Amino acid sequence: MADRQPIIVIKRQGGHGGHHGGAWKVAYADFVTAMMALFIVLWLLNSSKQLKEAVGGYFKDPTGTSKKVGNGQNGSGDNFLVSKDNMDQLKDALQNVIRKTANFEKLKNHIEMTITAEGLRIELMESEAGTFFGSGAAVPTEGAKDVLVALAAELGKLPNRISIEGHTDAKPFAGRGSYGNWELSADRANAVRRLMEQSGLQPGQITQVRGYADRQLRKPAAPEDASNRRVSLIVQYQVKPDEEPAGEAQAAGGEQKAAPGQH
Repeated sequence: MADRQPIIVIKRQGGHGGHHGGAWKVAYADFVTAMMALFIVLWLLNSSKQLKEAVGGYFKDPTGTSKKVGNGQNGSGDNFLVSKDNMDQLKDALQNVIRKTANFEKLKNHIEMTITAEGLRIELMESEAGTFFGSGAAVPTEGAKDVLVALAAELGKLPNRISIEGHTDAKPFAGRGSYGNWELSADRANAVRRLMEQSGLQPGQITQVRGYADRQLRKPAAPEDASNRRVSLIVQYQVKPDEEPAGEAQAAGGEQKAAPGQH
């Protein structure tokens, strides 16, 4: 008995078959991402058209396009407000839109956008040959229609109000009887209004139509220069409803305080 060796029993602890790593975490993260994408798609399918355009615009151009069509903060399609702080974004966006029009190469030297104290001023200036209107005519050319339709489609997405001005140069107007520069400048501005309202602007978005004849020359030192003949669109800075002055909206045929101007 004394010669027997002691019996040694070795007990091994049960457990997993080794370290599995973190691959399951990657798979789980992919699953959660896919579910989130599915819920976003389902949400967008039941959202307003304005919100869909805003989301789509963001992915096309995160720096500006989505801001153009709406903020989508509450899903109701509220429009983005163009103020003094971001008017330059609208200017860049509209310039990109005009570059895509069919006759841009012929028109580019006759279109100018300037940010002013009133808002964004878009000037469509004539040439000697007649770029946007024929001589003495109030019917827009095909090139003018292309530009105005493109602008209306974009500006109609905004809540900002718009005013339109017509201007002539100081050349004598060989018109029809008493029809002169006051009438011509106002008729051209109204022709632009009608076309843009038919092409995307919201009802009531245009608040003023003005005819100035030759009273606000672009080049006073050269009163007969063709660039004095122009139509101006002013995209006004957004004003809060409680800040609007009473009786702001008006349609004027020109400030006819002086003798009729000349073409």
